[in-house]
Amino acid sequence: MNLDIPILPFAAIVKRDLLGFAHPLAAPRRHLEVAVDWLARAHDKGEGGGVSYGYSIRGGWRPPYRETSGYIAETFFDLAVQLKTPAFRERAIRICRWLCRVQNADGSISNPAFDASRGIVFDTGQVLHGLVRGFDETGDEEILRAAERAGDWLTTVADKERRWTRNTYNRIPHVYNTRSAWALARLHRLRPTPEREAVTRANLDWALSQKRGGYYDQNAFEVGVPPFTHTIAYAIRGLLESGLLLDDERYTQAAEDSARCVVERLRSDGFLPGTIDVDGTPRATYCCLTGNCQMGIIWARLHRIGGDPMFRRAAVDALRYVMRWQDIETTNPNVRGAIKGSQPVWGAYSRLTFPNWPTKFFIDAMLLSLDWLT
Repeated sequence: MNLDIPILPFAAIVKRDLLGFAHPLAAPRRHLEVAVDWLARAHDKGEGGGVSYGYSIRGGWRPPYRETSGYIAETFFDLAVQLKTPAFRERAIRICRWLCRVQNADGSISNPAFDASRGIVFDTGQVLHGLVRGFDETGDEEILRAAERAGDWLTTVADKERRWTRNTYNRIPHVYNTRSAWALARLHRLRPTPEREAVTRANLDWALSQKRGGYYDQNAFEVGVPPFTHTIAYAIRGLLESGLLLDDERYTQAAEDSARCVVERLRSDGFLPGTIDVDGTPRATYCCLTGNCQMGIIWARLHRIGGDPMFRRAAVDALRYVMRWQDIETTNPNVRGAIKGSQPVWGAYSRLTFPNWPTKFFIDAMLLSLDWLT
């Protein structure tokens, strides 16, 4: 059966997912290469230097997305080194300079889809990751100034307890802002100030206060709904990396505890349910492929830190599941090599879309795990 119908990519993708026809696995390096090619296409489709939000099978390529362009710059820097391809470094620098241009005067980063003038903590934190790395790589003072403005804004908008309870998505606090705290910790290491460390720790400590077993309250986009594995992984990664930077075992241990709990929800074929409630109960029958990739990074990092073979097995299984649903043979360049938001494509996370960040996280995870998958 020919499921590749270039004239009707929507029908082809939905038909394959409906029938449950996964793709045969190829050499792991091939899966990585086509993912890298697609991420470069997403960058080319962006305007002015940013990376396109991604490809919608209903509406085509979308405008550049500031938040994720920030951390995609880091992936291009990594690819330049690991694949010995200077062109990726040039892409990363172009992204960083674009981020400097779209930064608000107060140092924040906003999302024009919601409010072009109102900064958002999470978006600003993710862009800060890219700016700190950009300065580390280039020594460009303009990039450093942009990073410091972003860090200053993150400290200024914290409340009297130094927590991020305003200028947040849906105007509620989110545990997954541990990933923003990690970015501020990186800036603090580069340009230390007492306020940067205080705001970093206040938000990490609040995250720990929300821990219920291995999961966290207030870790979803909305109140009263189970979080996607995407935001679960954001929270865990932020705690892990912040703990390593700050040399604080409370954060790293919490991250490891949570990572072990998520392993318990991993099926033998590498499927993770797209949402998991705070009590550890799966709440979805689809897979958030983004969360699979992110957890693959976390498990690979923990294996390399501590050597537990369980984490290595989990990373391999999670990534192989993603690889089976990555189309690397289609003639449609809009989706070839990309990672869907959900499997099946109509799942609730980024429905009917190939956003840029699942592919970014897939590449990051593959770079950590390639030797295990071969």
